[in-house]
Amino acid sequence: MKLFLQWIISALAIAIAAYLVPGVVTTPAGAFIAAVVLGALNLFIRPILIILTLPINLLTLGLFSLVINAFLVVLASELVPGFSVFGFWSAFFFAIALSVVNWVFNSWNHS
Repeated sequence: MKLFLQWIISALAIAIAAYLVPGVVTTPAGAFIAAVVLGALNLFIRPILIILTLPINLLTLGLFSLVINAFLVVLASELVPGFSVFGFWSAFFFAIALSVVNWVFNSWNHS
């Protein structure tokens, strides 16, 4: 039940972030599928990318992680029909907006 609730919250966060950031378009079904795909990419691919880019991540004091997040958003948009991101900067700002919206929802959910 908790996993399903987290999936709903993630899909809602994706829909809100897509509404806020120009260049990102999603359908309700696309937001649900994108939540699952982004979760899987963050679970399996992101740790590998973090390790491979550790030197540049250390040099930029962790800011390169934003580029990795944008790359994962672009990858998810290629895999998920109904979830489209047009350009790197749209993905970059979408990743930031998604992090903020998820943080707000998770802090509200745990209170």
